[in-house]
Amino acid sequence: MRDFRKVIFLLIVALFLLEMFVAKQDEKVKVQKPMVAVSTFSLYDITKHISGDTLEIINIIPFGVDPHAYEPTPKSMADIVKSKLVLYSGAGLEPWTDGFEFKNRVIDISKYMSLRELNSNEHEQHDFHDSQCAHSKIDPHYWLDFSNMATATNLITKELIKISPSNELLYLTNRDNYLKMLQKLDADYQKALTGCNLDTIIVNHNAVGYLAKRYGFHVESLSGFSPEAEPSAKNMARLISHVREHSVPTVFFETFVSDRAIKSIAEEAKVSVDVLQPLGNITADEAKAKLTYERMMYINLEKISKALMCR
Repeated sequence: MRDFRKVIFLLIVALFLLEMFVAKQDEKVKVQKPMVAVSTFSLYDITKHISGDTLEIINIIPFGVDPHAYEPTPKSMADIVKSKLVLYSGAGLEPWTDGFEFKNRVIDISKYMSLRELNSNEHEQHDFHDSQCAHSKIDPHYWLDFSNMATATNLITKELIKISPSNELLYLTNRDNYLKMLQKLDADYQKALTGCNLDTIIVNHNAVGYLAKRYGFHVESLSGFSPEAEPSAKNMARLISHVREHSVPTVFFETFVSDRAIKSIAEEAKVSVDVLQPLGNITADEAKAKLTYERMMYINLEKISKALMCR
């Protein structure tokens, strides 16, 4: 009986040691994965889809944080330093990159994009100007143009192959699937936004200019291009008049920007209000729900199509 108990005890100890060994090996494999740091959700979505589970993808700007106002934490700075590759959006979206000392390969993705220049009407439409006003001549939300996303997908795929050449076939296969998804998105936007009764959407901050340009609709905004700017009373009155005159069914605000003014317009004009997701970043709830670029762009399409009263 004692020998039997001894055997059982030794088996339990052996199983425990085996479990510890496997856990250590899994941890070792995880640590050994090359790290890639990305700054915005669109770049994260591309990189994650292309790499699968072969790389550790670090999101520099945490989910739920406004990318316009983000400043790196000590942890994110450490992740950037450890990463073999850093991809940031550029075009003025991340002021913290100015003067930042990157240790390894870093790419400003905006340098490879077809960028949209702002016209004079898209600058701040408010009476008071301060240091928070955005007077850039370039719209940094280029990921809302699917052709730009395709260019970024090809570029990122090439960079990941350099990091992990043994996974080249996987990355190329995943790239092709991602490009097909973007092509379908483009076709569905073209189809859904054709033959609409209205040609203008109302937003609090114009972050969807690339979509408007590509699919032929207009954008009227409370505060022009600056997300922080306070709208003028004159501009609010103008938009209320536009909403009433054209029977606009819905006005929009965006995540991470105050909805107070746009809700005032909706209440005054007696129309509904909804949120558009320009995908500079996503909320913590959206991340928890594992929403992708593809899924959220279809949600945006449904809302824009409804607001423009498309057939």
